[in-house]
Amino acid sequence: MSKNSATLITGGAGFIGTNFVHYWMQKESIKKVVVLDSLTYAGNRKNLAAHESDPKFSFVHGDICDTELVEKLLEEHEISTIIHFAAESHVDRSITGPDAFIETNILGTYSLLKAAKKVWIDNPKIKGKEPLEHRFHHVSTDEVYGTLEPNDPAFSEDHAYAPNSPYSASKAASDHLVRSYYHTFGLQVTTSNCSNNYGPYHYPEKLIPLVITNILNDKPLPIYGDGQQIRDWLFVTDHARGIELVLEKGKVGENYNIGGHNEWSNLDIVKLICDLTDKAFLGNEQLKEKFPNAKAAIAQKSNSLIKFVDDRAGHDRRYAIDATKSFNELGYQPKETFISGLTKTLSWCLANDGWHLQR
Repeated sequence: MSKNSATLITGGAGFIGTNFVHYWMQKESIKKVVVLDSLTYAGNRKNLAAHESDPKFSFVHGDICDTELVEKLLEEHEISTIIHFAAESHVDRSITGPDAFIETNILGTYSLLKAAKKVWIDNPKIKGKEPLEHRFHHVSTDEVYGTLEPNDPAFSEDHAYAPNSPYSASKAASDHLVRSYYHTFGLQVTTSNCSNNYGPYHYPEKLIPLVITNILNDKPLPIYGDGQQIRDWLFVTDHARGIELVLEKGKVGENYNIGGHNEWSNLDIVKLICDLTDKAFLGNEQLKEKFPNAKAAIAQKSNSLIKFVDDRAGHDRRYAIDATKSFNELGYQPKETFISGLTKTLSWCLANDGWHLQR
């Protein structure tokens, strides 16, 4: 894929999408970036305010399920690359309300594939021409692989899919749709499966931003079950770098795992955040003044807010990513350790408290 091309980024106002847009816009060779986002509760256009005046940036408030809109954008902006982040991703919400996950993650992906095929393959064929140069990159999750026991080897790209929640099932279905459009129609696709992301602009319903937000408001820190569920954690900028490498060096039709090499239990993460937050408040009068409700942190007792709650239905015990293929074929390796990435994340949250409430 040539960087000197126009890129459509779906879900670019969400957490991972926002960070990727910031990363991508720094590339001098990028010709144009078009963000398509429906601005659900977790998407915030103000995340992208720094780029609004840049002539190579465009924001479109719209739905990926609107196939005609997607076709129009591909044609008008001469888009040659789609990077598809748009998704409903919160497992708890998928349990109480799976409809949105089916609509966005499955039907939305299908809509994008239909539009891409029509504009990049079908329309040129009608005119007696070869398909346009293109790439459709689909961003997926390690949750499609299911769960691991404590001593099981990490998920490789060859691991069978075994999703256990409506969220992961919807993402698995979208992965299969993308793959089918490569094998059936020749659409030039790649897919990346990432581990749990964390970093700036993370909506505070997920573990790390929720814990930080609750500490700052002196609210309980809920821990599902025994808190020994293990996840591999990936700093969001490392994820952006991984996607760039897939676009540059990845083989069409292939899947690539992008992981952080950081396996931590939920309970240990919460305790670590408590310790880092207490240290940030220690002797820092400015922070104490800014966050007067953070009483436990001010007293160096954030751990006292930890509260164990009933485990959620179908809670996978462990995820772990084997990114050997990405290392060997792409040269991918995360730059951030979990401590360094979490420290950056906490610093950002302390400097930007309440960003998610600003619309």
